[in-house]
Amino acid sequence: MGVNIRDIVPEECVRIVNDLRELRGRVIAIDAYNALYQFLAAIRQPDGTPLMDSKGRVTSHLSGLFYRTINLLEAGIKPVYVFDGKPPELKAGELMERMSVREEARRRYEEAVSAGDLEAARRYAQMSAHLTSDMVEASKELLKAMGMPWVQAPSEGEAQAAFMAIRGDAWAVASQDYDSLLFGSPRLVRNLAISGRRKLPKKEAYVEIKPEVIELNSLLKVLGVTRDQLIDVAILVGTDYNPEGVKGVGPKTAYQLIKTHGSLERVLKLLPGARFPVPPEKIREFFKNPPVTQDYTLEWRDPDVAKIREILVGEYEFSESRVAGALERLGRAIKELRRPEAGLSRWFVSKSGT
Repeated sequence: MGVNIRDIVPEECVRIVNDLRELRGRVIAIDAYNALYQFLAAIRQPDGTPLMDSKGRVTSHLSGLFYRTINLLEAGIKPVYVFDGKPPELKAGELMERMSVREEARRRYEEAVSAGDLEAARRYAQMSAHLTSDMVEASKELLKAMGMPWVQAPSEGEAQAAFMAIRGDAWAVASQDYDSLLFGSPRLVRNLAISGRRKLPKKEAYVEIKPEVIELNSLLKVLGVTRDQLIDVAILVGTDYNPEGVKGVGPKTAYQLIKTHGSLERVLKLLPGARFPVPPEKIREFFKNPPVTQDYTLEWRDPDVAKIREILVGEYEFSESRVAGALERLGRAIKELRRPEAGLSRWFVSKSGT
C-alpha cells in the first residue's frame, strides 16, 4: 500500500520528466518489489492473464525487468535494484490484509472470466498479482546476467534505497509510494518503472504517464513542516504499519492538524478515539531509524549475453528474435555510455575486472 500523501504534495514540488534523458548520469535506487509488482500488473493479456511459459510460470516480471532496464540504460540512467528483506513485525497486519485482498480479487477474477467481462477480469487479475520467492530469485539472476547491481535489504527495500540516497550512493529512490521521503531520501522518482500511455480503469480513455521527481527539502519547505512532522502526517493518514490511520482523517486534514498543533502527540489529545495497532512512536522511530546495511557494492558490469539467452530464451521461452534485438540495443547503450565524451565510461567493470 505505502503512504498516500499525494493530495498534500504541491504541484510546484513535482518536476515532470518529459524525456528520460533528463536523468542521464544519475544513479537511481529502484524499489525492486514495487517495480516488479508494476510489471506483473501492467504486462498482461487482454483478459488479465499474465505472460506465462509453457510450464505455467509467470514471466511478466522478467519481461518488464529486461526491457525497462534497457530503456533506462539507453537514457543514460544507472539503475540499482533494491530488494525487500524480512518484513518488520509492525507490518504483520498489513501483510495479512494484502493476502485477503488478493484472495478476494482472485475469486472475483474467476467470476468475471465466467461472465465474459474482460474489463473486470483484467482489473481483478491485476489486484490479485503475487510475487513469489522463485520470481524474485529469477529476477536477481537476470539482473546479474545483465551486469546490473542489486542490493538485498535486511528489511524494507525503500528504507535501504533511501539510506543509499542519503549517503550519496544514489541520486534518488524510484518507487510509486511516498515512503522513501519519510525514510529521508533526498529525492523520489515516481513512474520510472512504468510510463507511457495507460488506459484509465472502467473507461475507454488513455492518459500519458510521465516520470516525476519530488525533492524532500523543497517539499518540506513549501509545506512548512519538518520531516518528523511529515511522518506524523503519514501516521494519521495510515502507513503500512497502521493501515487504517485515524478514521475520518485524510491527507489534507492530517496536514492541517499537524501544521496547527505541531506534533502527533498534541493532535491525538484532540482525537481520544484514535486507535493504533502499534504505538505511534514505534512507527515514527522505524521511519527515522530503519534496519539497513552498509555492506553493498555498486558495480555495473558487462552483460553475459549467453546467460541472458539461457535464462530468457532457453528457460522461460521468450522470443529469440525479440531478445536478440533487445541485446543489440543493450550492447549499443553500453557502448555509448563508455564513450569518453559521455563522461560515464567508469560505469562498467569489464570481464577482466578493469
